[in-house]
Amino acid sequence: MAAQSGRLGTWLKMLAVGGVVCIGGPAFVLWVQPTDEELFKKYNPDLQKKSLERRYERQKEFDDFVNQLKEDSKSNKSIWVVQEENARKRNAEMLRQNFLDAKEANERKETMRRESGLSSVSDS
Repeated sequence: MAAQSGRLGTWLKMLAVGGVVCIGGPAFVLWVQPTDEELFKKYNPDLQKKSLERRYERQKEFDDFVNQLKEDSKSNKSIWVVQEENARKRNAEMLRQNFLDAKEANERKETMRRESGLSSVSDS
């Protein structure tokens, strides 16, 4: 009987310690962790101003990201595959746009050369 009560005591101690760790640990972290407002008040005035200026921009970026995720999740494909396809499309579009911009810049340079009376690079 003495061995049984020793085991029971050990189990009760372990349950008590487990409860303290599992419940008390996260509660302690929540108690110690500062809120967003407290952190914001500790910023210097320049950082507070910059943070307030960029808040709308960051919220819009996050909303766009979430909306894009919702659109991607409507597909029957895996979301990772859809995101990779969209990234490839964006990169291809960006490369195409960069090419068109460079081509337009070259055309403007050539037009300016002709208007100023300088010889063209291709004429040489």
